[in-house]
Amino acid sequence: MQAAPRITVEVPVLAVGAGPADYEGLGVLVDGLRRPRGLHMTLLHLGILDDFSREVSQWTRGISSPGDVQAATVRWLGALPVLAPFSGRSAALTVLGGGSVCGLEVGVPREVRDFQVELVQALHRLLDGLLVDNVDDFILSSRALGYRHPHWTPHVSVGRPKTRDRRPLEIEPLALDFGASRIRNRQFLPEPGPAGTSPAAS
Repeated sequence: MQAAPRITVEVPVLAVGAGPADYEGLGVLVDGLRRPRGLHMTLLHLGILDDFSREVSQWTRGISSPGDVQAATVRWLGALPVLAPFSGRSAALTVLGGGSVCGLEVGVPREVRDFQVELVQALHRLLDGLLVDNVDDFILSSRALGYRHPHWTPHVSVGRPKTRDRRPLEIEPLALDFGASRIRNRQFLPEPGPAGTSPAAS
């Protein structure tokens, strides 16, 4: 049985360095180097929609039903703004995900960080509209959302670390080009249905 897809807001990586060799060179430092075509940077992780909807319903003691949460969330995702393409830079590899993932630390323009903050604020408004109390507590405890830290660290996961050392590893600086933001696995979302009293993204 195929696992349910995770829903995220992300930006695709269009280019790393001056050519393919720059990215492929990371293979001497990273195990299982990922294919460059699928590289992306996550701006907001929502998780599996059914899990998220169930958690919100449980948190509100059923006041917001899973179906209502799902419909409101799909409409909310469709109303989110789009971040324009941008460029960033990386000069270090870091270990993520409890030691199982190696990623490029990315320096991004201020407007990208501001956009990510706006996404979190929009998530707050969604949850407020769904009658979630103590929204910050819900966000940090939600297994679907998967927040490990309250602050976002821009990074691009590229493979598995070769060593157990958790310290960042300096690399030759690489330029990264990113495309416009998008909803990952959007094609698997159900139809949003008619708009009701659910919160807007703005």
